[in-house]
Amino acid sequence: MNLYFRLVWLFLWRIRHCNGIGFLDSSKIDYRVLPLDCDINMHMTNSRYPAFMDLARTYMIADMGLMKKFLKMKWMPIVNASEFTYIRDIKPFEKFEIETKVVGWDEKYFYIEQRFTTARGLHCIVHVRGVFVCKGKQVPIATLVKEAGYHGDTPELPPEIVKWKQFLQLKKERNM
Repeated sequence: MNLYFRLVWLFLWRIRHCNGIGFLDSSKIDYRVLPLDCDINMHMTNSRYPAFMDLARTYMIADMGLMKKFLKMKWMPIVNASEFTYIRDIKPFEKFEIETKVVGWDEKYFYIEQRFTTARGLHCIVHVRGVFVCKGKQVPIATLVKEAGYHGDTPELPPEIVKWKQFLQLKKERNM
């Protein structure tokens, strides 16, 4: 995480103004590309996307009303895998929004989709697979979902996530 000022701003101000979304609802937060977010091509550098995504996922947890609860239980989110599709660049000083939502889970991981948009349209779609850990052990997904207060059916994973899971499994098998 290399956006410390924005992280402090998130905790001191933005989290206090959350909307209170449901577990499967979209959380939206906006930022502006500052000069230090840019590379020599004069657009937001690809290394900033994951850092902004960390902030957006933190905001989503707060937006769901789970931040204090998860911190009290000492649950820490860990990203296991991510895949990016860049569509177009985001220019200096351009305002952008990150939409973050849980799209589903399986027996081991939860899956999140994050979208970067501006007034010009969609710029990047990212899928993230992760877990929560406590004292070095994974928090079971069923426990996570229960503590989040979600009582509905497990949503069907989108086809692109299913294919991505298969790719990750193949990658793991071929490299073990």
